[in-house]
Amino acid sequence: MASKRKKRPSSPSGHSKLSCFLKWSGGGVFALFAGVGLAAFLGWQSYTSPGPLSSEQDIVVPHGNYATTLTTLQNAGVIPADWWSSRVFLSAVALTRADGQLHAAELHFPAYASIQQALWILRHGKPVQHKLTIPEGLAAWQIQALVQAAPLLTGDTPLPAEGSTLPQTYTYLRNSTRKDLLTHMQASMEQTLKNIWAERESGLPLTSPQDLLTLASVIEKETAQPDERPSVARVFYNRLQKGMRLQTDPTVIYALTQGRPPLDRPLTHVDLQTPNPYNTYVNTGLPPGPICSPGSAALEAAAHPTKGDMLYFVANGTGGHNFAATLVDHNHNVQLLRKQKTSH
Repeated sequence: MASKRKKRPSSPSGHSKLSCFLKWSGGGVFALFAGVGLAAFLGWQSYTSPGPLSSEQDIVVPHGNYATTLTTLQNAGVIPADWWSSRVFLSAVALTRADGQLHAAELHFPAYASIQQALWILRHGKPVQHKLTIPEGLAAWQIQALVQAAPLLTGDTPLPAEGSTLPQTYTYLRNSTRKDLLTHMQASMEQTLKNIWAERESGLPLTSPQDLLTLASVIEKETAQPDERPSVARVFYNRLQKGMRLQTDPTVIYALTQGRPPLDRPLTHVDLQTPNPYNTYVNTGLPPGPICSPGSAALEAAAHPTKGDMLYFVANGTGGHNFAATLVDHNHNVQLLRKQKTSH
């Protein structure tokens, strides 16, 4: 009797093997895509979510590579100092490279800036502008001292020529030089003076823009009242045209001090008679140069004086002046001032 042979288990066919592989690989691909999608979602969330910076801040971003920039922002508290945020930042830099290069500068970052906002600032933000105000009527050494004391500038400040800098508010970048800022201030005065000289009233007894600058500096020192400046200018022009001395106290003070230090006492009769090129009590005509840096308003007043035949003015005791066309009227105004002083 023939023995029965055991049947061997049949091996899976090629079709069955492919089916098993597809089942396994399909699950792997799904898991892979799910992981990538999750990472992309978390990355986008970290990219756009508010950052840890609790208050707005100016931050100096130094020259270097992307890692240097990242470290600077993390040390300043703009970007969290963890591995994931670092990867998100560096990946975002690479993926948005077409938006432009990152810049090294002092930049302003708002509170809670996201990585997305930080990258926009690094690419398109304007450097932080610092301000320095030069008031009207300062002498050259005072302007030199202001520029020298201004923070975040480098180098020393040269002493400018008297009257060569335009009083106004200037902006500058961190680590600019003081010399360059002063040069900019002088260029502003040169251009302003050129423009005002070109539009000046015809017939003024001036021969050059420097004459206009010199007279404007005296006007600046004579009155702080904007509406009085054209009248003060008219007094001086009337005197120049008649060959009278200007007899203005600020020029005597400048003759005594050269603008430094301020005179801490009233002028005396001896002061008024002290020979000096700047002393308009003993010399006819304009002083040889400016006695301060006049502002644009004083320059405009010198270029456009008011109409009138005034030859004198004296303080009225309330911050302004009384003007007169005759010596009799002027003496009357002087007496009024004296009575006002004695009544107090």
